[in-house]
Amino acid sequence: MASNIVRWDPFSELDELRTRLDRMFGGDGMFGGRWVPPVDVVRENGNLVVRADVPGITPDEVTIEVDNGILTVAGSHEERSDTDEERYVRRERRRGAFSRSMVLPSGVDPNAITARTSEGVVEVTIPLPEAEKPSGKVTITPTAG
Repeated sequence: MASNIVRWDPFSELDELRTRLDRMFGGDGMFGGRWVPPVDVVRENGNLVVRADVPGITPDEVTIEVDNGILTVAGSHEERSDTDEERYVRRERRRGAFSRSMVLPSGVDPNAITARTSEGVVEVTIPLPEAEKPSGKVTITPTAG
């Protein structure tokens, strides 16, 4: 009998809540006039890799900053001014300001972080610090008494 092991994700319920709030407040992923790009975060070869979907965004429209241990991928995308709004029957493609922030693990060197973009995805590679390894012996001292 085969068994399927399902890994518990404590944040999956937050994603469900976000989806419900999106639907309740217009369904477009906009919060205060800003849209929030979806991201995947994976561990690869000693790095944390963040991939954010930002279709139609050019590299010069994106900023990536680290401030007090928080990584922020942000930017703004505006349509060309010569587009005729009256011709649109439906408009779902995201435009305007976007932002996504996340707390980095302690010990990350912001100067070692790299980023690239390809096919509408911004990929941020964050080298993880090596885990502190305990070393040496602990001496037990007898108590007086």
